[in-house]
Amino acid sequence: MIESEREISEDLVRDLLREQHPDLAELPIREVEGGWGNQMWRLGDALAVRMQRMDTLPDLQLKERRWLPVLAPRLPLAIPIPVRSGVPSERFPKVWTVMTWVEGTPLDHSSISRGDHAADTLAAFLTALHAPAPADAPDASDVGVHPRSCTHGFERFLQAVDLGRFSEDDIRAVWDDAVAAPAWEGPRVWVHGDLHPANVVVTGGTLAGIVDFGAVCAGDPAWDLAAAWLLLPAGGAARLFNSYAQADPAAVRRARGLAAMKSLFLMLMGQNGDRGLPGGKPHWGPAGRSALVRVLTGL
Repeated sequence: MIESEREISEDLVRDLLREQHPDLAELPIREVEGGWGNQMWRLGDALAVRMQRMDTLPDLQLKERRWLPVLAPRLPLAIPIPVRSGVPSERFPKVWTVMTWVEGTPLDHSSISRGDHAADTLAAFLTALHAPAPADAPDASDVGVHPRSCTHGFERFLQAVDLGRFSEDDIRAVWDDAVAAPAWEGPRVWVHGDLHPANVVVTGGTLAGIVDFGAVCAGDPAWDLAAAWLLLPAGGAARLFNSYAQADPAAVRRARGLAAMKSLFLMLMGQNGDRGLPGGKPHWGPAGRSALVRVLTGL
């Protein structure tokens, strides 16, 4: 199985297109920096090729193919829409997908300067996304569940991360409060599940698009509300929760704990050496530390 981004070359992408989608094969191809589970290649001006990289199963891309065309019309921000499917072959034994390109710079390589606008935009996006999901929508599994079901992951991240000046007791107090919060009692709603700085794009100092819906499921909206701390500048969480209709106090508690866990994950991805994660992203570390400061500060 191909696990390294160094093994996914421009020549390989072009050869796969020639084999399966020859009408697209002569468009310009250029690598897109970033990505962990998948590697992106820009295809012309309007498309991108999404190649499995660290992901070992096809399920995530298959979910995107099935559900993104359903979700896109209702959402106020641009999202990628699958337009062609690539099947595993001898050259590349994983799935790959041609999708529409979402214009902008990933937040892990940019910044938000229009904080109020970004908070209002994110609140509108989440309000539109968190609609009741149909019966055949994918169930919550490792995302979309109550924080108490993720305690093992939280503990693993907490013990693996170099906390520096952060207090383990302070972080654990936020997590324990989330675990003690009442569960989501509303309907099964659509949840992105993986909103962090590498999965949103920015133009003009504010949010312009959302990408990587591989974790999409029907579950607890608190998983997406955690983005209030992960994505927005200081003070943005309070503004988002004032605009978001379903932000009851229990959801905010769960979301804050999940934001703490996600911040630790970003920090772990940014660590070098044996304590980091395979395919890590050094620049995610500062994003995780900044987010954790906001989490511990509150709203």
